[in-house]
Amino acid sequence: MPIAHAEGRYYADPETLARLEANRQVIFRYVDENGEATPAGNPNGSLANIAGISSERGNVVGLMPHPERNADTILGDGSGRKVLLSLARAVSGVERGQFVR
Repeated sequence: MPIAHAEGRYYADPETLARLEANRQVIFRYVDENGEATPAGNPNGSLANIAGISSERGNVVGLMPHPERNADTILGDGSGRKVLLSLARAVSGVERGQFVR
């Protein structure tokens, strides 16, 4: 998926990271081709491979990748569309943690 973070990367103190993990607020992680959160799959050095988090209530999500830049096959392989459809389902009542395949 396209990313456009320039020099940006996710950083937080250890207490904040622990709270995000405990509350299941890490929504997206950078992963390698096998789906593993490895250093090789982390393009910007983001702590814990974090690419996106949610608010405590789960009603706001911030992310570094840009699915809109690959939402149609004219722009690439269209993989960003899956992310956008998943987000649309999430806000329309599908339970948290279920994703479009």
